[in-house]
Amino acid sequence: MASLKEQLTVIVADTFASCGYDRKYGTVQTSDRPDLSQFQCNGALAAARQYSTNPRQIAQAVVDKLSALDLFQGVTIAGAGFINLTLRDEYLVQHIRTLAADERHNCTPVAQPRKVIVDYGGANIAKPMHVGHMRAAIIGESLKRLTRFLGHAVLGDVHLGDWGLPMGMVISELKLRHPDWPYFDPNHQGPYPAASPVTIADLEELYPAASQRTREDPAALEAARQATFALQNGQPGYFALWRHFMDVSLVELKRDYADLNVEFDLWLGESDTRDRIMPLIERLQREGYAHESQGALIVDVTQPEDAKEMPPLLLIKTDGAVLYGTTDLATIEQRVQELSAELILYVVDKRQSNHFQQVFRAAHKTGVAPATIGLEHIAFGTMNGKDGKPFKTRTGGVMRLRSLIDMVIEKAQERLTEVEAAKNYDAAEKAEIAHLVGMATLKYADLMNHRAIDYVFDLDRFSAFEGRTGPYLLYTMARSKSILRKASELGYLFGPINAPADEGARALLLKLAELPDVLDLAFAERAPNHLCEYAYTLATTFNRFYHDHHILSEPDQVQQASWLALAKATVSELELVLNLLGIQTPERM
Repeated sequence: MASLKEQLTVIVADTFASCGYDRKYGTVQTSDRPDLSQFQCNGALAAARQYSTNPRQIAQAVVDKLSALDLFQGVTIAGAGFINLTLRDEYLVQHIRTLAADERHNCTPVAQPRKVIVDYGGANIAKPMHVGHMRAAIIGESLKRLTRFLGHAVLGDVHLGDWGLPMGMVISELKLRHPDWPYFDPNHQGPYPAASPVTIADLEELYPAASQRTREDPAALEAARQATFALQNGQPGYFALWRHFMDVSLVELKRDYADLNVEFDLWLGESDTRDRIMPLIERLQREGYAHESQGALIVDVTQPEDAKEMPPLLLIKTDGAVLYGTTDLATIEQRVQELSAELILYVVDKRQSNHFQQVFRAAHKTGVAPATIGLEHIAFGTMNGKDGKPFKTRTGGVMRLRSLIDMVIEKAQERLTEVEAAKNYDAAEKAEIAHLVGMATLKYADLMNHRAIDYVFDLDRFSAFEGRTGPYLLYTMARSKSILRKASELGYLFGPINAPADEGARALLLKLAELPDVLDLAFAERAPNHLCEYAYTLATTFNRFYHDHHILSEPDQVQQASWLALAKATVSELELVLNLLGIQTPERM
């Protein structure tokens, strides 16, 4: 079913057409001046330019016809030709009744679903995740859920970093420390140990040490490069070690992602394209797309309209190793051929924009991705501290994701002491609520800003139960659910929703009607912040309504039943939006 705004647009567009004007001018939007009307149409001003007519004359012709329709309480002209529209309560109520009865809240699945891959993890094997990985996970999870809810066939892929130089760095570091291990014996014939010789704690110490060594010692860097090349070419001992790295790292990664309520359909990595790389490169060479330049193999991606030359995509370095661009190109091929992807969204730091432009151009130029395949970089900014610089530990180091998760949960436990009812909960329930509040703090703070901007994470501000925060939304949900529970326990009747008795109730009805349009906008712009804004405004609109309407003590049973149905519809919508944001809600707080 069409949204309320879409229905009004059809009606007004038809009216423009019946007056002899193009129906494209009939687009209806929510009013910029809610004190004057509920909706508005600005099309008369644009139409006046095309038809060389006074805009108020066009608006008057449209208004005369719209005024004859019984769905409008008022149709007026303002200013130079703005058409203001206010609905009759009966029409609005009937629409909300239909919305409330629909489990999808009138959000009709898309008519032409696409097969979509959302690439939004980017975690690296043998390295702990940091706050940058959190942003990719949180934004990507929300986009995946939203895209799937709208009816597309969606797969979320973590796309692990598991096949590049960091692997070679750790292997070469281990070789320095344990040269007697069988993995480094070229004459070793038997099977390699089944149990990993390294733990996740070992890897967390090994990688920084190896990284520092390669920065300081050119010989160590060369050894890491050689180890990377050997791994990529299937050296058995190195491959066995790499398998151990994968096994121990995945346990830790899955725990961290689970804490964030992030779920992947695919746990593939760069390494999953290893059998594709050489056949792909051979084809690109054979067909003239790839050629040698200064000892390396490249694909030119500059286009005629470019103001300056874009650097080529580097496929194979002079030392024979492949790069991220190579595996990214092979991954696109894999996703198109094996997964039938029609749209691939890459949720990655905006600092990688040039890289993805190179890869996407190369993919389309070489036919790896036909022109019909959408490739989009969903760029995001940095999470900063109060000093405006990327969020770090107190000692100035890069903050691990696990440390950040623990920090927000600890803050949530502290905040829960402010909630009177929570003082009577047992320890297990308090811990569960604190976890949900902590994750809501983190996720809402991240998603409420447009993904492309850098933002300041202020834990004291974002963990509060008042204001534009995740805990505020959870508290609203918990209180609303409490009302519904008590009403059911007392045997009160629910619904139907009746005509609003005042502006507070009317405002809540209108806000509920906005959901389908908000979801469409969030998807069109690949921007979950629209969901955050809607969740907050819906919650505040409901809280104002609840403050003025004592639902459980209302003596008029018909009125009470209507308000209860309205509260139930609000809870259902708000819970849906929070779920699309990846935010879980407690039953009580």
